Amino acid sequence: MENVIITVEKLTKQYGKGDNALLALNDVSFKVHEGEFVAITGESGSGKTTLLNCLGSLDKPTGGSIIVDGTDITTRSDAELSAYRRRKIGFIFQMYNLIPVLNVEENVVLPLNLDNTDPDMEYLDELLNITGLSQKRNNFPHELSGGQQQRVAFARALIHKPPIILADEPTGNLDSKNSREVISILKNSIKKYNQTLILITHDGSIAAQADRIFRITDGVLSE
Repeated sequence: MENVIITVEKLTKQYGKGDNALLALNDVSFKVHEGEFVAITGESGSGKTTLLNCLGSLDKPTGGSIIVDGTDITTRSDAELSAYRRRKIGFIFQMYNLIPVLNVEENVVLPLNLDNTDPDMEYLDELLNITGLSQKRNNFPHELSGGQQQRVAFARALIHKPPIILADEPTGNLDSKNSREVISILKNSIKKYNQTLILITHDGSIAAQADRIFRITDGVLSE
């Protein structure tokens, strides 16, 4: 088995206080190995997105630790976490979050621009090719279908070859054909570049393709 890249220990996340307190994550512990594809399932409101947001440092846990590549991200400063998100994480959301005034290519390379890094043009061409966007690189988001917009979001998440990809219901707005194709793109990427994929899904056929499946029920994680 590959090296452990993520270790989560006794993670808790509480919203509110006193009688209004809601425990979104309750003593969650697990490990994920380099190159692994992990699916997270559970009912709406069970804590799946909260867990993903904590792993991506978009949300701060109430207690516990998240050790990524030997570093506990729960103890890092905001500036350090910003660099962590730019360099270590590729985010894919159900809502595509594309910038309407940027064309396809500009949307894809945006994470590199934010990090003052020049794109690897050969890799950019490869990404646009495998996502079927080569002919659309100068088009704007409003000129694309939903499936094409999600592919732009995929390419944007992969452009900096992040070691970890976090995907929150990435096929939620897509038909079955587009869903199969974008999951295939993701699986090919993690295999080729030894990336780790943690993906939230309600789709049993997608979860079944993962190396492991975690289920969250009322903030409690089981495998």
